[in-house]
Amino acid sequence: MKKLLILAAAFLLLPLMTNASEFKEGVNYKIVTDKPASVKPTLTEYFSFYCPHCYHFAKTFMPPLKANLPKGMTLTQNHVEFIGREMGVVMSRAWAIATLLKVEDKIELPLFSAIHDKRQPFTNMEQVKQFFVAAGVDGKEFEAAANSFMVNSLMANMKRSTENAKIDGVPALMVNEKYLIDTASLKSFEQLVALVNYLNKLD
Repeated sequence: MKKLLILAAAFLLLPLMTNASEFKEGVNYKIVTDKPASVKPTLTEYFSFYCPHCYHFAKTFMPPLKANLPKGMTLTQNHVEFIGREMGVVMSRAWAIATLLKVEDKIELPLFSAIHDKRQPFTNMEQVKQFFVAAGVDGKEFEAAANSFMVNSLMANMKRSTENAKIDGVPALMVNEKYLIDTASLKSFEQLVALVNYLNKLD
């Protein structure tokens, strides 16, 4: 998406927006629900393994963003199903499995690279399993998790969150399950960090 390229290009060129009053609803963010913000501070990322801009975001922005989250804020990563046709659903299951087995660090960037750098095709769950095993995940643990209640629940939660937030493009970021960030409105990575902090203090 162009908005991520704009954000990347502006990373070192434009000054930090330090005045919180400069952040405007409808410009820098929108409110996606009338419900109160989540009690527990949360930054939710929506992404797809089939999105090249999500790959760039994962490599370039997520590591420093994780390091600069407000104190007590946790990161939740939701894979969306609407990119990649039937494989979008399969990759959501793959991410749910990685989350359940706590092997996200082993899987995320290598799987992005397999798809976008190596052009490795994935057409079914057996190929996904082979990828996980090659990454060091026990095959039996993968099989036990693949169709488990917990993985099905994680998938349902990701889909419900995506629909509730009205996500139609990725990567996307939402603060405290209420404030959806418009990254195209930001001029630098520092502004993104500042906006996350600003939105975390609302409500």
